[in-house]
Amino acid sequence: MTVAITRKVSPRFNECEITHIERTPIDVHVANTQHEGYINALAKLGCQVIELDAEPNLPDSVFVEDTAFILPEVAVITRPGADSRKPEIDTIIPALSSHRPLVHVSEPATVDGGDVLVLGKNIYIGMSTRSNPEAVAQLNSALDNYGYKVHGVEMTDCLHLKTAVTRVNDNTLLINKNWVDPSYFPGFNLIEVDASEPFAANCLPIHDSIIYPTTFPQTQKHLESKGFKVVNVDLSELAKAEGAVTCCSLIVE
Repeated sequence: MTVAITRKVSPRFNECEITHIERTPIDVHVANTQHEGYINALAKLGCQVIELDAEPNLPDSVFVEDTAFILPEVAVITRPGADSRKPEIDTIIPALSSHRPLVHVSEPATVDGGDVLVLGKNIYIGMSTRSNPEAVAQLNSALDNYGYKVHGVEMTDCLHLKTAVTRVNDNTLLINKNWVDPSYFPGFNLIEVDASEPFAANCLPIHDSIIYPTTFPQTQKHLESKGFKVVNVDLSELAKAEGAVTCCSLIVE
């Protein structure tokens, strides 16, 4: 059974952190409806969805991806880079503790889960405004016994590494080459985002399908032309908070 841990949208969602886009008003009611559609998509693809209660005082907390990342052996509890987001880990710890042993990132390291791309035994961490080199060093030490190698990745013009590149399957990545150098990922087949859709590199593979936003039809054509089955969701309101499809769940296989 694949478990998807999610969290309801905070009523203070309009107070979310914004880094690389212009702030525009968010309709929280619409955001809730879109989030429900996302949860329905996960369930239809066979996930057991665990939906945590909304955090009234944590505006960004719907983006549970940033609080942890999941490996077959352990779950790593992150230390988010924005101070307003650090308390989000408090309810993620009990939610994950029954699924995996936990490893904790500690000060002075900071890392958002959105900056973490796991590709086999290689873990790539985007050196963004939220994640720092101390996290790379700390995680190399903590995960070495499990055979993982952690790499820092330089990136530009976007919030997280997984804004610029995500895993489609074990052999294929979806990438915006203007925001991250593809030479970090040798040996992978690369599908480039359409030039008109720079934010289109974030997808969420679940079993034999890919959860993908409705807002990037040209890049979706590229994916489908390679034989990938796309399940669309509308997350346009959550995108106003720099959210995307990987951001709203923690997937435990």
